[in-house]
Amino acid sequence: MSQHPEAARALAELEPRNDFFVGIDSDGCAFDTMEVKHKECFIPEVIKHWGLQAVSKYAREAAEFVNLYSKWRGINRWPALVMVFDLLRERSEVQARGIEPPQAPWLHRFIADEQFAKSNDGLKAYMRDHEDEELDTAWAWTTAVNEAVSEMVHGVPPYPGVRESFEALSDQADMIVVSATPVEALTREWHEHDIARFVRVIAGQEMGGKALHLKLAAGGKYPVGHVLMIGDAPGDMRAARANDALFFPINPGHEEKSWETFQSEAMFRFLDGSYAGAYEEALIADFEKLLPEIPPWKA
Repeated sequence: MSQHPEAARALAELEPRNDFFVGIDSDGCAFDTMEVKHKECFIPEVIKHWGLQAVSKYAREAAEFVNLYSKWRGINRWPALVMVFDLLRERSEVQARGIEPPQAPWLHRFIADEQFAKSNDGLKAYMRDHEDEELDTAWAWTTAVNEAVSEMVHGVPPYPGVRESFEALSDQADMIVVSATPVEALTREWHEHDIARFVRVIAGQEMGGKALHLKLAAGGKYPVGHVLMIGDAPGDMRAARANDALFFPINPGHEEKSWETFQSEAMFRFLDGSYAGAYEEALIADFEKLLPEIPPWKA
């Protein structure tokens, strides 16, 4: 299994208290933390630990594209990391400098091995069975990222409209956090701003992927059309679709407007049954236009 059963137990044992269920992503969706986490924490540690100082400009461009400004926005840190390496390897500017980004064969194997969660705990377990300098570097990088996030990311409040939406839904829907972020960081952020009280479970990477979060927490427990995922990335939408759930997009770059729309209109459509169909499709069409597949330096 790719999840830790004990960590995910709170999701599996969640019993409905209301007729509706809402899963909410955290970074870039409830909180404006995507930019600061990636630009100030993830990317500097990528350059430092993986020897990309000589091509730092291009490493930064690739990492920002993958993690913030593309259809891969919000994916797990491990596939995101190797995608950055792959994009760098293709760039003529990097090749001209004689820099060879990591091939990362061991990271590819770790990512492909479904026996291990794509988390720090999962990597630690994987390293008990496999020894290589690349995995040691990976461990140093991922722990440094978490330390940087812990030191850097404070005082970032939820987007306007988030708290108000949660308050309006609190007596009508069971809500949980659905995130690929480590639980420690999620718990700290949600409690820091006093919105943890609105959700019944804070689910992070230790509990498996987002689709699994929704499956365990909501699968077969609520009527058709009564499960909604709110997210800012295509992976959030895929998790919703994998569970026959509805999806409300928080548009990158237009987050405040998205929450305004949710609070004033979409939330009521969800509750009265008029959300699915043309209304949801129009929201998703606008969302998908914002996240391209081709990097700007190729376009």
